[in-house]
Amino acid sequence: MGRFSDIINKDKPVLVDFFAEWCGPCKMMSPILKEVKDNLGESVSIIKIDVDKNQGLAAKYQVKGVPTLLLFKNGKQIWRQSGLVQKQELLSLLKTKI
Repeated sequence: MGRFSDIINKDKPVLVDFFAEWCGPCKMMSPILKEVKDNLGESVSIIKIDVDKNQGLAAKYQVKGVPTLLLFKNGKQIWRQSGLVQKQELLSLLKTKI
């Protein structure tokens, strides 16, 4: 868990995608996240956390459903949404946080 806190304690925004292999909407989220990353490049980090393999982390952040996206900056959670998020919505949000 130390590594996760190192990742989210950066000045750069970190978008965390809590997902599960068996989750249909999670699979639809993957290409959206890739396009967002391609669009924003190094100005944002995007990491994926498998809730089945990281149950402690999912519990800590009260992730009840997948996908759940959390945005951190300097170790603080500044945004969260469960369910599928469209590319434009994510891009708009992230551009205001960079």
